[in-house]
Amino acid sequence: MSAAASLLLRSLMTRAGLSRDRIFISKFRSVDWQSLAFTGERQEIGLRLPAPHAAEALARLGDGLAEAEWTLQGHLVADILTSRPRRSTTDRSASISRR
Repeated sequence: MSAAASLLLRSLMTRAGLSRDRIFISKFRSVDWQSLAFTGERQEIGLRLPAPHAAEALARLGDGLAEAEWTLQGHLVADILTSRPRRSTTDRSASISRR
């Protein structure tokens, strides 16, 4: 995992407001990315948030995400989006992942 990916993942986990040992990383993929002005990576991250606080963690994670200011030393976030969360009816957890 690159330094940029690690910093972004830590920031997302902090934003969710759950202890790191309570968030399951279900998918992680880095893809090389470039524009006319920048070279970097696109991160695809899937997270699973456990009950009983999944709904609150989803709200903290998603509220204002597109407008958020990211402090990733030496890196910038050009764009960020999430997929529609899926909720499990059996264990009340929630998952976010781009397919």
